[in-house]
Amino acid sequence: MDDPIKMDVTPKVTGFFDEATHTISYVVQDPASNACAVVDSVMDIDYYAGRITYDHADQMIAFIRENALELEWIIETHVHADHLSGAPYIQQHLGGKIGIGEKITVVQDVFGKVFNEGTAFQRDGSQFDALFRDGDTYRVGEMEVFVMATPGHTPACMVHVMGNAAFVGDTLFMPDGGSARCDFPGGSAEELYDSIQKILQLPDAMRLFMCHDYGPNGRNIAWETTVGDEKAHNIHVGGGKTKEDFVKFRTERDAQLSMPKLIIPSLQVNMRAGEVPTDEDGNPVLKVPVNGL
Repeated sequence: MDDPIKMDVTPKVTGFFDEATHTISYVVQDPASNACAVVDSVMDIDYYAGRITYDHADQMIAFIRENALELEWIIETHVHADHLSGAPYIQQHLGGKIGIGEKITVVQDVFGKVFNEGTAFQRDGSQFDALFRDGDTYRVGEMEVFVMATPGHTPACMVHVMGNAAFVGDTLFMPDGGSARCDFPGGSAEELYDSIQKILQLPDAMRLFMCHDYGPNGRNIAWETTVGDEKAHNIHVGGGKTKEDFVKFRTERDAQLSMPKLIIPSLQVNMRAGEVPTDEDGNPVLKVPVNGL
């Protein structure tokens, strides 16, 4: 089998930072065509006013149109708990297929019960156009994309390797940010450590693109690093830190963290591929489970 890692392919990557959720969304362009992919888009929500808007997604749509690009894929690296996906809105305007890891079914099963969704809510991932398995490949134009399952933060987390660029979701943060929490249902510090090691086995020059950045210690927001930099300097796993030390640290740290403020709307929307749930009359509605999360 040919090596799926193509370090000689350099896609153009444009990041769009959402200040409200500290999320970075990406437009990734195939260098050999006008094809592109969107990774981890955002739909804006004023949670307290109950109002959804699309300013962030509109910026990405405008960029794609202004550069005469053809959107082929809208990728979710996982089911996000801290922001809402803009995938169906972008698809409505530009087309493309929405893809996520196959373990979305595990997430749907768990949170389908939490939100008391009943039998009308499908738990088979059918809301998405494609469910990826570990080792799958797909194409954005002429560029082959390689998919790695990286569970730990959530069961459905996957890294998408596009040429010499890898989109790691919440599995890793910038070296001074460390790693993601593992205390959501289905999360595992042991699995996260193993998943990070898979990423760190990629070539040292592989560019890594984060889904979030919080500017630790007051530095400017950043979202691109390399495998080599993470191996040497990541404060949670760099420098050869052991699995035992990581699991102890991660477990103790997670016990002190509060829940993301948008977790309730985010999970309900994102496990539906970005669609807002509706009541029996077709009105958009979100549930608040009491003692459910």
